[in-house]
Amino acid sequence: MPVVWGDVSPYRPFCSKKCQLIDLGEWADEEKRIPGAPDMSDSDGWSENQ
Repeated sequence: MPVVWGDVSPYRPFCSKKCQLIDLGEWADEEKRIPGAPDMSDSDGWSENQ
């Protein structure tokens, strides 16, 4: 069901403030992630000083 962006649905793309906060909490707890390349660290031989 499409949700109209405007005063009628201020929490779009979420259905409500509660759903928005649940989603934010899942990202904050790292339950949700966007796949990507592994982090580079000193163990990889990478340094900002090179």
